[in-house]
Amino acid sequence: MLGGDEFISSPPRKTVRFGGTLTEILLKYEKGDTTDFELLKHQLSDPDIKDAQIINWLHEFRTSVAYLTKELEQLVSILLKLPWLRRSREVVEEYLGFLGNLVSAQTVHLRPCLRMIVSQFVPPRITIREDDVDISDSDDDDENVSENFDTCHRALQTVARYVPSTPQFLMPILVEYFPFINKSERTLECYVHNLLRVTVYLPTLRLQILELIVEKLLKLDVSTPQQDIEDAEETANNSGSEEKSTEEGLFDMEEDEERKGNKVASSSSERMAHPLAERLDILMTILFSYIKDVCHVDGKLNISNTKDLYRDLVSVFDKLILPTHASCHVQYFMFYICSFKLGLAEAFLDHLWKKLQDPNNPSVIRQTAGSYIGSFLARAKFIPVVTVKACLDLLVNWMHKYIDNQDTGANAYCDVALHGPFYSTCQAVFYTLIFRHKQLLDGNLRKGLSYLQSLNFERIVMCQLNPLKICIPSVVNLFAAITRKYQLVFCYTIIERNNRQFIPVVRSGTGGDLVQTCTNPLDSFFPFDPYILKRSKKTIDPLYQFWEELSAEDLENLKKPIKKGTSEDEDDDFLKGETPQNDGVVGIAPNSYESSTRSPVSSIGSPPDCSVPFPP
Repeated sequence: MLGGDEFISSPPRKTVRFGGTLTEILLKYEKGDTTDFELLKHQLSDPDIKDAQIINWLHEFRTSVAYLTKELEQLVSILLKLPWLRRSREVVEEYLGFLGNLVSAQTVHLRPCLRMIVSQFVPPRITIREDDVDISDSDDDDENVSENFDTCHRALQTVARYVPSTPQFLMPILVEYFPFINKSERTLECYVHNLLRVTVYLPTLRLQILELIVEKLLKLDVSTPQQDIEDAEETANNSGSEEKSTEEGLFDMEEDEERKGNKVASSSSERMAHPLAERLDILMTILFSYIKDVCHVDGKLNISNTKDLYRDLVSVFDKLILPTHASCHVQYFMFYICSFKLGLAEAFLDHLWKKLQDPNNPSVIRQTAGSYIGSFLARAKFIPVVTVKACLDLLVNWMHKYIDNQDTGANAYCDVALHGPFYSTCQAVFYTLIFRHKQLLDGNLRKGLSYLQSLNFERIVMCQLNPLKICIPSVVNLFAAITRKYQLVFCYTIIERNNRQFIPVVRSGTGGDLVQTCTNPLDSFFPFDPYILKRSKKTIDPLYQFWEELSAEDLENLKKPIKKGTSEDEDDDFLKGETPQNDGVVGIAPNSYESSTRSPVSSIGSPPDCSVPFPP
């Protein structure tokens, strides 16, 4: 034992060692003597425990891990609660060494160790008192948050190195600890960022982690319809930047801006007024950054990395995005990665095409695949006209074959339930033509017209399946105007006949009940409608084909058919290539994506400034 003076001047660890070494304490505990064991637990639980004490205890624990069996999980739990992250470098290094020794000797403690590490993937929690109410959320004042995250990932890599089966135990914990969407933006941002960091050194988990993140983003996306976001922005603009809505106040702490300073691009002009849209915007920005960083090494596109990530993202797309109706923003991760290389965009189109034409797929999936093809061809500025033509050839040939098989059979009548994929394909082709007709005709008008005539739109429009009755009116009206101008097909007789018929569209149902027709019987939507989240749209806008509002002159031109024998060099403003201005006001697109796409009973119709009257 130590003498009196030695006892007082010795390191802090000696003050509790009157019971002997750690090994002796644990052996006594096994024999039923718990006195020293309880003192040990008490000291380790002391909130004022010093760095030197932690280091000395951890050093002894590292050499005694063989004793830390399942029976001592309560003691291990106390060790895992030690505030090691916000301590000196010596404490951190000693703790990492302890974790490695513990999981390699006692894998029974693997899950608790992983839980401890993952729980640190968000900033530390603090309690803020506002209006006599305690609000507990993340602490953004901690300047060491980034360094702490680095250390957490070191800890996770240490554990994974000692226990190869770590990934299969880790994934359920990552799911369990994902923050609720009403947590602060900073909490969600940190957690998603850390999840994506895990994929770098545990690549076997990448697909599952991407699925988890996209699933959470989808929940945010479908909880914030585009109309709600636009309404919130309009309300915020009208009320002025000083006023905060009650809903925003619930989630958006004013001090966030002061705390973050210049660290995060989060000026008031970039903030979304809708609180859930704000969270989605931040998380989409992180996802886009991750995709870019994985695919680009030293500023150059790495083909191998890009292909591997593309495969994972397509898998996530098939599992989560394709079956989800009318999501507004999350699907843009496919749009973005496809912009890196034309081969990826063509592979994505081919993937969708296979989904569309496969009769073994559910009709709703085939219809959605058609919507994605049309929207992607129309909106992706990086897809050249030669690829657009190749896709139109595929789609139109399939439509003609479909008509061959159906038009004289017993099912040759207008029925969405029977022919949904066909109508979806028609709408995709019409929609693509509306956006791309100028490019298809640019340069050589005669050659372009010859190509469009070869598609034989007249047969499609005139067939018994009557696609003009099913497709969205705004698309039908513009398609009719454009095809009339170039004398490809005259649709107005059929449109007028459809409008005069008050007989509902027949849908096969139980008992043969008739279902009243609506303006969107396909329940279709355009997945690459304009992206409206302020921060992340900066990534998408340069790649995006905006719709230009039709001028009065364009409207007038659409009413006038082009004369036969027109010189291909004739100066016609409407035939010139369309160059959308990304920084200008985005016009209303012909898809007329409104609440009607979510509630097919409501009316869609053509946007007022896009509608083209029937010719006299």
